[in-house]
Amino acid sequence: MIHIAIAEDNTFALQSILDKLAKYDHLAVKLVSPHGQDLLSKIKLHPIHLVLMDIEMPVLDGIETTRKLVQLNPKIKVLALTTFDDDDKIFEMIMAGASGYLLKEEGHENIYKAITDTMDGGAAMSASIALKVMNIMRRQPHDAKTVKDFDITPREKEILEQLKKGLTYEQIAANLFISYGTVRKHIENIYKKLQVDNKVSALNIAVENKLV
Repeated sequence: MIHIAIAEDNTFALQSILDKLAKYDHLAVKLVSPHGQDLLSKIKLHPIHLVLMDIEMPVLDGIETTRKLVQLNPKIKVLALTTFDDDDKIFEMIMAGASGYLLKEEGHENIYKAITDTMDGGAAMSASIALKVMNIMRRQPHDAKTVKDFDITPREKEILEQLKKGLTYEQIAANLFISYGTVRKHIENIYKKLQVDNKVSALNIAVENKLV
């Protein structure tokens, strides 16, 4: 059972999210908060695994709430679930510690997949958001430091290339004719070699060191 908290101030959006999650028996919503301050004050009382975090909220917004929550309990995963897809919000949310970034327009299957992938150590993003993240990364200044190969294998480079395109684990498995479990194992190895724990950080390092 995955215990979920939702930070959302819009009652219509909240009901839509609840309806989507209700389709899955092993997703349990344990806490609903209208803003970040309420979430932070109550989350200690609940065994939460993952938070679906809106960004624009009164009292305390999702970015600052994520930053505080990661400091409070780094084991809790945060998935941004918002209508905002501008570059600044994406960058700030990721830098605050979010494990993924989804748009509210996503269907229940994509939201469910994002939750399970995140709990498995992945970094879920809507396709359009993944593209924006890559563009943001390309705009970041690079210094003249020596690039490293991190002992990344040719197969792991293929996996990184697929991740760079914003593909899911299933799509990568199909494209490379390997199993879903093999993809997960390769990604675990990549994270260990790059000393990261999420897709965005892995891709950032890979691009900086010309691995992809």
